[in-house]
Amino acid sequence: MRIACLGGGPAGLYFAISMKLRDPAAEVVVIERNRADDTFGWGVVLSDETLENLARNDSESAAAIRAHFAYWDDIAVVHDGHRTVSTGHGFCGIGRKTLLLLLQDRARALGVDLRFETEADCAESYAKDHDVVVACDGLNSKTRAAHADVFQPDVDLRKLKFTWLGTRAKFDDAFSFIFEKTPKGWVWAHAYQFDEETATFIVECAGETWAAYGFGEMSQEESIAVCETIFRDHLDGAPLMSNAKHLRGSAWLNFPRVLCERWHHGNIVLMGDAAATAHFSIGSGTKLALESAIALAEYLATEPSREAAFEKYQEERRVEVLKLQSAARNSMEWFEDVERYLDLEPEQFAYALLTRSQRISHENLRMRDAKWLEGAERWFQRRAGVSEAMQDGAPVRAPMFAPFRLRGMALKNRIVVSPMAQYKAVDGAPTDWHFVHYAERAKGGAGLVYTEMTCVSPEGRITPGCPGLYAPEHEAAWARLVEFVHRETDAKICCQIGHSGRKGSTQLGWEEMDAPLKVGNWPLISASAIPWSARNATPKTMDRADMDRVTAEFVASVEMAARCGFDMIELHAAHGYLISSFISPVSNLREDEYGGALDNRMRWPLEVFRAMRAVWPDDRPMSVRISANDWVGEAGIGPEDAVAVARMFAEAGADIIDVSAGQTCVEAQPVYGRMFQTPFSDRIRNEAGIATMAVGNIYEPDHANSILMAGRADLVCLARPHLADPYWTFHAAAALGDEYEKWPDPYLPGRDQLLRLAARTETMGRV
Repeated sequence: MRIACLGGGPAGLYFAISMKLRDPAAEVVVIERNRADDTFGWGVVLSDETLENLARNDSESAAAIRAHFAYWDDIAVVHDGHRTVSTGHGFCGIGRKTLLLLLQDRARALGVDLRFETEADCAESYAKDHDVVVACDGLNSKTRAAHADVFQPDVDLRKLKFTWLGTRAKFDDAFSFIFEKTPKGWVWAHAYQFDEETATFIVECAGETWAAYGFGEMSQEESIAVCETIFRDHLDGAPLMSNAKHLRGSAWLNFPRVLCERWHHGNIVLMGDAAATAHFSIGSGTKLALESAIALAEYLATEPSREAAFEKYQEERRVEVLKLQSAARNSMEWFEDVERYLDLEPEQFAYALLTRSQRISHENLRMRDAKWLEGAERWFQRRAGVSEAMQDGAPVRAPMFAPFRLRGMALKNRIVVSPMAQYKAVDGAPTDWHFVHYAERAKGGAGLVYTEMTCVSPEGRITPGCPGLYAPEHEAAWARLVEFVHRETDAKICCQIGHSGRKGSTQLGWEEMDAPLKVGNWPLISASAIPWSARNATPKTMDRADMDRVTAEFVASVEMAARCGFDMIELHAAHGYLISSFISPVSNLREDEYGGALDNRMRWPLEVFRAMRAVWPDDRPMSVRISANDWVGEAGIGPEDAVAVARMFAEAGADIIDVSAGQTCVEAQPVYGRMFQTPFSDRIRNEAGIATMAVGNIYEPDHANSILMAGRADLVCLARPHLADPYWTFHAAAALGDEYEKWPDPYLPGRDQLLRLAARTETMGRV
C-alpha cells in the first residue's frame, strides 16, 4: 500500500507511525512545507485517558512522549483578587515542537519517508500514484477547500479574540485561568507549563475589548507589550513571547469551529484540523488528531476494502468528534459569555468554570477534590442562610438541599415538581386522582409542588380533562388538597394559572396530542387568527373586549387560589398558549398597539400579570413561565429576547422566572439534550439578575447540584422523573448519603432501610 500524508503535524506523523506498525510493508510518505524544527504554537495538553490510548497503540513513542511531560493535578482560578485551587484533574503538557520531533524520530525508525520544506501539490496529484492520500493539511486545508462540495465543511468563526503566546514565567503548580479587569474591558489568560522552562500563555478577550485596545492596528511587539502590562502581576517580570512571526500584525485570531459532513472522497481522506476542530479551552485538538490517526490506521489494516475502512473511520470518528465538540462548545460559549459571570463570588465562579463543559459533574468533582467541593458546598449553604453550615462537625449538604425564600414562602430545598398535565378533571373539577397525585408528590420530599396548568374558564381549557379555577366546586377541591399538603407535609404548593388560546379544544394527552376533539369543539381565541396547525380551528383575533373579559377571568382565578391557600401562583406565558401567543412574533401578527415590537406584544401579558399581582397577597410570591426560545431562528423569540421578557415581568412584580422553551409553533426545531434548556435560565439569571427555575431533561441529582452550584438557576424543576418516582427527592438524598431530609413519620422504617442499603452499596463500590 502506498500512502501520502499531506501535512507533518501530529495527525500526519502519528498516522504514519500507526500505519507502519500495522503494515510494515506500506510505503508512507509525509510531506510538510515547513522545516523539521519549525512550529507555531507552544505547548499542547493531553489527558491521562489520551496517554493510555497512545500507550496501547505504540508503547515506544508513548514512553518517549511521557518522559517529556510536565504533569499537574491542579487548576487555579485567579479572579477578583482571589486564587481558588482545585486538584485531581490529571493533565499533562508537552511542547508542540518536542512532540513533533519525537514523532519524527519514531516515524523515521519505522521507515516513513519524511519530506520537509516541500510544498504539497493538490491532493489529486498524489491520488494517481498512491492508494490513500491523507489530507492532514491543517485548519486552512487546501484539500477541504478544493472539494468543499463533497466534504461540506461547516466553518463557524467564533466571536472572541485570542493570541497564542509563551512565557518563561512559572505556572508549574497548576493550569491557571487568570481574569483581569482593565479600563477597556476584561482580559483573561489560559496558562500552563509544558517543559521546565516554558509555559503556554493564551490571552483572550471579547471583540469589543480587543477593538478598544486597538490590537488590530498594533504590531506583534506592541500587542505583546500591552498583554505584559495587563498580566504583570502574574508574570514575575518574565516577558511574553510569540513564535508566530509568519502572521502579520498582532497575531490575534478568531477560533474557527470546523466540522465536515463527509471525511473522504475517492481515495482522499481528511484528518486532524482539516476535518474537525475542538476549542483550545478544553485542550482536545491534539487528542482528536492522534486518536483519529489510530482509528484510520486500524481500519485500513482490518477492513476488507479501502472504502469500508473510510466509511467506518468517518462513522466512528465523526460521532466522537461531535461528542467532544459538544463539550468544547459548552466551554467555548462559557468563555464567550464570561463577563456575565464575573460578578459571582469566587467559590461559585470557580465552580462554574470547572464544570463549564458539562464533562465534570458535581459528584465527579467530589471524586477529584472532595475537600474543595465540601468548602464550596458550605459556602452555598451559608449563602442560603444556613448558619450552622460553617460550624466544625456540622453536616455538609448538597446544594439541592439548601433552603430558598421568595417573599414569605420558605422552601426547605431547591427541588420542584414541575407542572404535568393529568387530563383527569371532570368539567374542570379536580378529582380523587388529582388529590392522590399531588398529595403523593408533596409527601415525596420536594420543596415545591406545582399543579398542572389550571384554566380560567371552560373555553380556556386545553382538553376536556384539564382542571380549572372558575367554579365553586373547583375551589373546594383545590382547597382540600392544599389543606392536606400544609397539614401533612412540609412542601409548598403553587397553582399554575393559564388559558389555552389557540391550542385549546383538543384531545387528551394519551389520545392524539394537540389534535382537535372529534366532537364538541369550542370556539378559540388568540393574539391573531392563526390556527395551531392545518387541522386545528382558526381562532378569533382577540379584541379589547375579549382582553378585558379574559383579564377578569384571570383575576377571579387568582382570588380563588388565594382563598384555597396556595403558597404561590404562576402565570403560564409559555408553550404557545394564550398569553404566549401575544409574546411570540410567530403567533402575533397584529398591527395594533398589541403587535409589532416586543414592547407592544408584551402590553397585554403585562396587563394580565399586574392585575393578578394586585389581588394576590403581598407576602406570597408570583412566578411566570416563559418560552425562552421559539426554536425557529430569527423569526421567533430567542434567548436575547427572553432576557428582555423576563426583565419586564420582574419589573411588574414577578419574583422568579420559570424558564422553559419551545412548543410555541409546529415549525419549531428544538435541539434536545441533557439539561438542554438550562442555558436559557443561566442567561436570564446572570445577565438580568433575576431569580430563575431551570427545566428540561434534568433527571439526576448531579444535574440539579451542578446547575445550582454554578449559579445557573435558583430552583430546579423535574417533571417526568416525578411521574416515575413520587419520592425522587428522598431517593436522591439516600443515594448521596444525606440523612437529614425529613420523611413523613409513618415512612421512617422505609427511610432507615433505604439509607442502610445505600450505605452498603457505597461500601461495596469502594471495595
